[in-house]
Amino acid sequence: MTRQQLTPPAGVLVAIDVAKARNEVLIEVPGSGRRRRLSVLNTRAEHDRLIALLSDLGQPVTCGFEATGNYHRPIAWRLLQAGFAVRLISSVGLARTREALHNGWDKNDPKDAQVMLHMIRIGASQVYHDPLAAGINDVQELSKTHDAVSKAKTEVLHRILTHYLPLYFPEVDRFRHNSRSDWFFAFLDRFPTPACITTLSKEAFIAAAWDVVGRKVAKAQLLGDIYETARSSIGLPVPPDAPAVSMFRLVIGEARGLIQQRDAIEATADALLTDSSDYKLLRRIPGIGPINALTILAEAGDLRRFGHHRQFLKFCGLDLATQQSGTFRGQTKLSKYGNARLRRTLWLAGQVAIRQRENGFRDKFERYIARDRHNADLRRKALTAITAKMARVVHAVIKTGADYRPFVEGPVPGGRTPLSRAVRA
Repeated sequence: MTRQQLTPPAGVLVAIDVAKARNEVLIEVPGSGRRRRLSVLNTRAEHDRLIALLSDLGQPVTCGFEATGNYHRPIAWRLLQAGFAVRLISSVGLARTREALHNGWDKNDPKDAQVMLHMIRIGASQVYHDPLAAGINDVQELSKTHDAVSKAKTEVLHRILTHYLPLYFPEVDRFRHNSRSDWFFAFLDRFPTPACITTLSKEAFIAAAWDVVGRKVAKAQLLGDIYETARSSIGLPVPPDAPAVSMFRLVIGEARGLIQQRDAIEATADALLTDSSDYKLLRRIPGIGPINALTILAEAGDLRRFGHHRQFLKFCGLDLATQQSGTFRGQTKLSKYGNARLRRTLWLAGQVAIRQRENGFRDKFERYIARDRHNADLRRKALTAITAKMARVVHAVIKTGADYRPFVEGPVPGGRTPLSRAVRA
């Protein structure tokens, strides 16, 4: 969460090359002919020593570092609390600048500190926004944990679909319609193989599975179809009490546990953000549900700090870039140099929005692909345009504090609003 920073005012410049165990620090004091270099261990006493040393200089201090995993977070927090200006340096920018200054790819911690100091001096850095200081640390942790749990659940689901079901009950996969639902895994936990079903009569099976499958339309017909499918299954004839089936149930239990964790995180996030005005505004935009709103707030922070929507588009990596040299001009593409999780969230939200009945996103998508609906390249470009529109709408809604409007009423030459557009609005 950063914004562009011009050359810092006169004062002490500090470059910190962050690592897991220790940090290489390079200090430049105005008027001093030599820079001071020191190593600072990641301990409370060493951090206190560095802060005391910088405070004793009696001048404004600007500290800069490259984000390194999460190892930079504790020392950055301490520096902010000490009243120092803290800057974030791009990893890509650092690598390119190092190659340009030293004419080679050689890399080490002292050299990185020198390059960081140069970038701070010329203003090639960004203001560091600490999540804890900004009050979004809890939101970020909920979002990242939800993402990790969802990926783990998807991995387990793929393991079930590609390994266990082809062995023991291949035909049951056609009854799985929603990856978010727990009933399918609960059913497999109760009836992991066709033999577990066919040992019962049809009526007995329907009675045993009635509460397992949850609330379904035509539940008796569904269970009857599953029973007939089990009777003609090609699954391996493994006994229900075999160790292999126990392993199958173990993996199913893991999937159900991850679903419970995901649901608990979603409930916690909704309770945490229920009073947030930004969260309520985002939820009114088509395609943005609780998790998409959570991710946007976690990754973008306060969107009001972006003065123009183009700044937010660049932050998301949705700005356009073209390689041009002489008479050659390459194809214009997305830069994709911004926040990847935020860009993915906006892409998914756009895909959901165009499938809803009546909103500006679907209207734009339909107009974009009208000349050739079956052109895959045109549809891909249309989805990209919808993603950028989603980013602009998100920024505008948060910045203005106004609710999302599906359509904007436009005047006609007679001075009146067209009836069709007024009705849609």
